[in-house]
Amino acid sequence: MKINPLTYAEVSRPMYVLEEARLRENLNLIAHVAKEADVEIILAFKAYALWRTFPIFREYIKATTASSLFEARLGFEEFGAPTHTFSPGYTDYEIDDIAHCSSHLVFNSLTQYERYHVRAKIENEKLSFGLRVNPEYSEVETLIYNPCAAGTRFGISANKLPDTLPKDVEGFHIHCHCESGSDVFERTLVHIEEKFAKWFPQLKWINFGGGHLMTRKDYDVQRLIRILQGFHKRYPWLKIILEPGSAFAWQTGPLVAQVVDIVKDHDIKTAILNVSFTCHMPDCLEMPYHPAIRNAKLSDEDGSAKGEYTYRLGANSCLSGDWMGSWDFDHALQIGENIIFEDMLHYTTVKTNMFNGISHPAIALLHTDNELEILREYTYEDYRERMD
Repeated sequence: MKINPLTYAEVSRPMYVLEEARLRENLNLIAHVAKEADVEIILAFKAYALWRTFPIFREYIKATTASSLFEARLGFEEFGAPTHTFSPGYTDYEIDDIAHCSSHLVFNSLTQYERYHVRAKIENEKLSFGLRVNPEYSEVETLIYNPCAAGTRFGISANKLPDTLPKDVEGFHIHCHCESGSDVFERTLVHIEEKFAKWFPQLKWINFGGGHLMTRKDYDVQRLIRILQGFHKRYPWLKIILEPGSAFAWQTGPLVAQVVDIVKDHDIKTAILNVSFTCHMPDCLEMPYHPAIRNAKLSDEDGSAKGEYTYRLGANSCLSGDWMGSWDFDHALQIGENIIFEDMLHYTTVKTNMFNGISHPAIALLHTDNELEILREYTYEDYRERMD
């Protein structure tokens, strides 16, 4: 089926649509950064894990990063390469399988390292071990996303590291960004080097984690390349790894929904949709942030605005708070009309749930010739089998 990506008029049910042309633009830019800066950039599954699209990714990147057994298996079995794996807590009943699926295994603490490094190496002698370290500096303002906040459960601070690292530890993993710019990375790198550079001669690689949103329009890509090139000059023996998630899927496609009813109370009109914020766009309530909606403008955040073409957007779940702001349109909304939520391919499909048994949006790939391919449709059986 041919689709008009401006209106998605041909779509009449909820659907996440990944636009291949936009995805390839991001992948081209990421591959350019990797080449110019001489670094490896890998895909973090926590933001994007649509495995049916991995053949496209393999044209540009060689590896992925996992934070669980299932993610590690996805990378190993579906992407076709061992994963760079980190978890804050490996377990006796999963460590062997994780080690089998991984090329790099990062421990969150020295106690986790002591508990599992011998066992993991027996399972996979090719593993490269790393430690997650905490630079105790992050410019992430939203507390739920700040991995360096006081009391964090992530990583080892410099004052807790031995002067001589265990002989089989080959790398450091550092993650302290969230949709950040290259200027933030530059400032953060000062703290990283001040705290951890004395251990760099003992290492082979360093992973600067995710949150480097290099595909955002206002991101200074050349600055990032210069920062990475400068780090290479100071520490030429260290292989540099970045593992963004959002950067790969940033602005690659919408969630298309439909209006199913219009209700009114206290002069506030609510457009009831056939999608749910808590189920299908969870970060909108969790972070929270407001999505962009095509051909609409946010009027207010508390949903109290009133106007001829102003609507609160309400979901189809039974959660009272499952709605999002007041939005100004240029016309009266009609039942059956499409509401297009922009940029809904990262941190959505990996975080959705089936609360309330609500029908889950399909997932589709819009090819460069505007031909729509349905990658996945969800059924009652998907809901039922989660409840066993």
